[in-house]
Amino acid sequence: MTRRGKFRMIIAGLIILIAVGLGGAIICTSGERQEGKNLPIAAVDFNNLKDGTYIGEYEGGMNKLRTNKVQVIVSSGEVTDIKILEHKENQKPEFTGKLYGGVIKAQSLQVDTISGATITSKAYLKSVENALLKAQK
Repeated sequence: MTRRGKFRMIIAGLIILIAVGLGGAIICTSGERQEGKNLPIAAVDFNNLKDGTYIGEYEGGMNKLRTNKVQVIVSSGEVTDIKILEHKENQKPEFTGKLYGGVIKAQSLQVDTISGATITSKAYLKSVENALLKAQK
């Protein structure tokens, strides 16, 4: 076999190895993705909130990939601030700022998710839901 032939064989082997690895990763996380897509977000009554600071957590699904913990502040019966306290994913502040800003503006959990991060958005909203369930009068 020529030197060029060996090089082609090595490149082909690397491509196959990468494809198998990506395929395995997709298969191993498919249940987590499906669970996240179907994650229900309750219609919490934002007109029935007690003032205070509440902590909410979501355990991130079967593989715990989207585990997160938030602090929600309710003042004068409205959600005024939401802060991410812990998370496994390395989301930028712009992500949570946009998502949580939408919740604060709408005073609802029924907000648009972040495009390209629907499952993560739902996981983060779930922790806010869990905090607000504690704030119900």
